[in-house]
Amino acid sequence: MNPSYRLAVFASGNGTNAEEIFKYFQNHPSIRVVLLVTNNPEAKVIDRARRFGVPSFVFSRPQFMDGGEVLAQLEEKKVTHVILAGFLWLIPPYLLKEYPNRIVNIHPALLPKFGGKGMYGMKVHEAVKVAGEKQTGITIHTINENYDEGEFIFQTSCDVAPEDTPEAIQLKVQALEYHHFPRVIEKWATTAL
Repeated sequence: MNPSYRLAVFASGNGTNAEEIFKYFQNHPSIRVVLLVTNNPEAKVIDRARRFGVPSFVFSRPQFMDGGEVLAQLEEKKVTHVILAGFLWLIPPYLLKEYPNRIVNIHPALLPKFGGKGMYGMKVHEAVKVAGEKQTGITIHTINENYDEGEFIFQTSCDVAPEDTPEAIQLKVQALEYHHFPRVIEKWATTAL
């Protein structure tokens, strides 16, 4: 089968969001995850990808900034869309040019709150707690040259109780991520071109 939409997932760490994406699209009629791209040779996401038969490409910062090898991998796999699932580096201009409006990211807060450089993972949930927010959630957005400033595609929220710890907030947000991210990708990828 030759899927119409071919996804590359960029991830840096544990890869629980990436795994939900691998699972969701495993037998999809028109969308397939064809490559995991990571800057971390020790990332648990590599094992998760292997379990789903998704090949991995590990790169260094110089390789990423130069772009030749990264683009070659994406071209070889005929990637149509790029998904950032816990990938922490700023996307360089060559990728933005090659995939205009076809790179999507998930952020574990309701942007524009709690976004920008250095705001990722537990740091976001700790900031939400310190700020006394009554709600948090997820934002799925396209990518531009700045952290967390692309066009919003989807947002949804959950309540934050006064007694919630950052870890409890994280669990609530992850439940939203796991449920919504693959479904939003599906809709976005099939209408983005």
